[in-house]
Amino acid sequence: MDALEALHNRVSVGVLTDPAPSCKQRDNIFRAALRAADHGNLRPWRFLVVEGESRSRLGEIYLKASEGSAKTGEPLSDAQRERLLAMPLRAPLILVAITRLQVHPKVPLNEQRMSTAGAVQAMLTAAFAEGVGAYWRTGELAENRQVARALGLTDHEEISGFIYMGTPQKPPRSAPELAVSDFFADWHGE
Repeated sequence: MDALEALHNRVSVGVLTDPAPSCKQRDNIFRAALRAADHGNLRPWRFLVVEGESRSRLGEIYLKASEGSAKTGEPLSDAQRERLLAMPLRAPLILVAITRLQVHPKVPLNEQRMSTAGAVQAMLTAAFAEGVGAYWRTGELAENRQVARALGLTDHEEISGFIYMGTPQKPPRSAPELAVSDFFADWHGE
């Protein structure tokens, strides 16, 4: 697939099944992350690859962290528990995107987070070009320090999201048509 075609037409694919991306597909997808904009060449991103039985262990981490941080103080219902355990089973491969925050005189922490986001976006586009279904999830579990610690993150690292990948169960939907003029405007210094 042509690069511009992938950039113009990429969409998230949320219903995934086996098989996971092949070794060749993974190499292309992972290499795309390494080209993200990266002021200072800090390479503030790293990724954990979760697949097979490790997905069930990730579900157990989600459950334990959610039980410990229930906002209401009420125990989780059986349905909530089952949902948390099943979340990592929605795709055959999950990448945990991690930002390693580094003190740097010229590269603010938020710029390092944006570099990780750029790496994730590059992988999503590469996955689309490879015919791999993918979507990016954030939320409470990504921000939960108990989840981060269970995954081996240091105090200077944070989860930037979970990228689910696999084979689309149906063809991807068409990308919505957006008018460029709705998002870009000339500025004349006024």
